[in-house]
Amino acid sequence: MRAQDVDLRQLLLEAALEALDEGVHVVDAEGVTVFYNRKMADIEAMAREDVMGRRIDDVFSFPDAAGSTLLDAVRRGVRRDDVRQTYFNRRGQAITTVNRTFPVYADGRVVGAVEIARDVTSVEQLKSTAFGQAGVRYTFASIIAESRAMREVLEQARRAARTDSSVLIVGETGTGKELLAQGIHAASPRRDGPFVSQNLAALPDTLVEGILFGTARGAFTGAVDRPGLIEQANGGTLLLDELNAMPAPLQAKLLRVLQERVVRRVGDLKDRPVDVRILATMNEEPSRAIREGRLRADLFYRLSVVTLTVPPLRSRREDILPLVAHFIRRLNGAFGLRVEGCEPRLVDAFLAYDWPGNVRELEHVIEGAMNLMEDEAKIGFQHLPGHVRRRLEQALDDAQGGEHQAGRGAREDGVCESTSEARREAVPRERPSFRVLVRDYVRSVLQASLEETRGNVSEAARQLGMSRQNLQYWLREVGVDPARYRR
Repeated sequence: MRAQDVDLRQLLLEAALEALDEGVHVVDAEGVTVFYNRKMADIEAMAREDVMGRRIDDVFSFPDAAGSTLLDAVRRGVRRDDVRQTYFNRRGQAITTVNRTFPVYADGRVVGAVEIARDVTSVEQLKSTAFGQAGVRYTFASIIAESRAMREVLEQARRAARTDSSVLIVGETGTGKELLAQGIHAASPRRDGPFVSQNLAALPDTLVEGILFGTARGAFTGAVDRPGLIEQANGGTLLLDELNAMPAPLQAKLLRVLQERVVRRVGDLKDRPVDVRILATMNEEPSRAIREGRLRADLFYRLSVVTLTVPPLRSRREDILPLVAHFIRRLNGAFGLRVEGCEPRLVDAFLAYDWPGNVRELEHVIEGAMNLMEDEAKIGFQHLPGHVRRRLEQALDDAQGGEHQAGRGAREDGVCESTSEARREAVPRERPSFRVLVRDYVRSVLQASLEETRGNVSEAARQLGMSRQNLQYWLREVGVDPARYRR
């Protein structure tokens, strides 16, 4: 067959695929996009040039543990029909599609995969609004947990998700308690029911009862028959954020809902049965809230069938850099930037700082810095507001001062052989910093893994027990190019 005929057939095929009213996405064996029609770009609200030639999981995030249906077809060679999938583009917009996905074979091996997608995003949004589920966008797979402390909490939450028992989530402000609650709902048998969330600290005491329990006509001037949040969550999950802000009399009323599975509206005479799982969060130790009268002990015992304690960011420092990479990746899409990471000294400061505002504070620092960037590739101290820069610089100075003090103490404990040796010891020696030592070790591990996998990043990530995105961050951080190992 002549080359001109092949080119003509290729053009005709692409024209036909462009004319379809369904999205078409084709990847090669590495999950890199090789065809992406205009309809698919419309569905996913993406520019084609931002998707073509790139791996799917570099451009989109997939909350479900199974990940992309396209990548699954490449890896396992399995055809799937009419599979519903919700995922997020680079700007954080949720997309829901119903897909037909199938692998492509050549010489008995998978060389790629094709996905034909039908957009149902608007239908899902309408359903979510009707059921009070707007904002439910996180699953356990969405939560970054490289640290052992956070992985343990996630494992406990996964197990608790299987039942209908109440769960109390305790943690400092900004640690991600609501994300964990959404993950529990998404993994539970109630996942298709409503998820209703209310921050109790945001409501005046006079309004809490009517909003939670509902009202009956005539209960007070202007009152109408209206179901409360408990009834709206029937068949699903109700999250009560900052439980310790709930007035004590209403805590007793909530306890009755938990015990008897009925709710009585304000001003009503009858009980209404409800089937709702209640999750609650607190930003202080329950024992202290009970001791100071902000939480009834009997309600605590009823709600804390399962208690999950989310560690503060200072106790899970292994998660700081993956979180930074995640926020940069998301905000690059939102702001139209191409930021690659942070300058080494700022990374040191991030690791040294205690983050009293936890993950939320870290996210705001990254977002604030990227608002002040144009074409720079790295975030530096110069991009931070003055008060943030001073706090981070102080944390870095304190950390480095501690290292120097430790080094001096070690020298003083030693026995000098001569006066000249003592003079030499009095002058601080140049020695690798802790971060340099860690960077060198990480580089050697990554190089060995890429050598073994012949530059296959996905396989290296699997062997190292980390996500591909996290491995890519570290490859950039320590300056290792996977292409050098491909052969």
